[in-house]
Amino acid sequence: MKTAVVILNWNGVELLKKFLSSVIKFSPEANIYVADNASTDNSVKYIKENFQEVKVIQNKENGGFAKGYNEALADLREDVFVLLNSDVEVTQNWLQPLLKHLKLNPKTAAVQPKILNYKRKDYFEYAGAAGGYIDKLAFPYCRGRIFDTLEKDEGQYNDICSVLWASGACLVIRKKVYEEVGGLDEDYFAHQEEIDLCWRINNAGYRVKFIPNSKIYHVGGATLNAMNPQKTYLNFRNSLFNLLKNSPGFQVYLLIFFRLVLDGIAGIKFFLEGKFKHTWAIVRAHFGFYKRAPKMYKKRKKQLSKKQHVQIKSIVWKYYIEKKKKFSDLKQKEF
Repeated sequence: MKTAVVILNWNGVELLKKFLSSVIKFSPEANIYVADNASTDNSVKYIKENFQEVKVIQNKENGGFAKGYNEALADLREDVFVLLNSDVEVTQNWLQPLLKHLKLNPKTAAVQPKILNYKRKDYFEYAGAAGGYIDKLAFPYCRGRIFDTLEKDEGQYNDICSVLWASGACLVIRKKVYEEVGGLDEDYFAHQEEIDLCWRINNAGYRVKFIPNSKIYHVGGATLNAMNPQKTYLNFRNSLFNLLKNSPGFQVYLLIFFRLVLDGIAGIKFFLEGKFKHTWAIVRAHFGFYKRAPKMYKKRKKQLSKKQHVQIKSIVWKYYIEKKKKFSDLKQKEF
């Protein structure tokens, strides 16, 4: 299978200096592309002067993660796309197990490697860890990471398994399926759009898998760190988009109500902690959701499956009330 590794870049020349060489060195099976989202630094110049083997795709504007990738992938002809963050260090032979699994399993549409923390290399990393899930209210969590609790990698998740979502930090997907389900939703701009994409892939009858014998290290928060109110806004708004677009049945409207209530509690918590900008970000996220809800409802009608892919009713309850901090503490069944 012909493979394209596509790194989306926006003003990330320092990250390219640090990590691009490892991608080139350890990815002989692939063509390497950098899709530049209208950077204002010297990213493009740096690539062209130092990495002749890397193809540069120049987007006309910074449309975020979703639009940036949709535009970059539109004219590529490879069979498999690898959406790789610019703040990732890959390892030797990282691609081979991922591509082999796709080749041998035609119903698998997307895969992700084991994602470890670049700064603490024996711990899982927040954005994906060992594969992602969501609860009934569309709160995401991972094998190896629930909310802010990161587990040490002790081989406890070294099995190939089906997951709901693969991390956007390193998402390996068949071109034909990416196009079949409509690619990334550009209304998201950034954050949780990979969850929506993978949920739609599951709704279409394909599988998303975690492949443990492929390993990468992710810095995380290189574009927007966790304390940025804009990240809070996008995560809360886009999570509501995910719920409305993809959760089956009429109960989704009740779920949205409960989710709005929990978001309100989170906003009060931020307020009491003096994080006023984050409280306002949640308020803005809700109004952003209301504004786009009719459009999201139309998308729901086009792509929804009656199959329920959720395994846990409330990860909030499990984590905060039952004090279950590790994925292995949950009673979780494979899809």
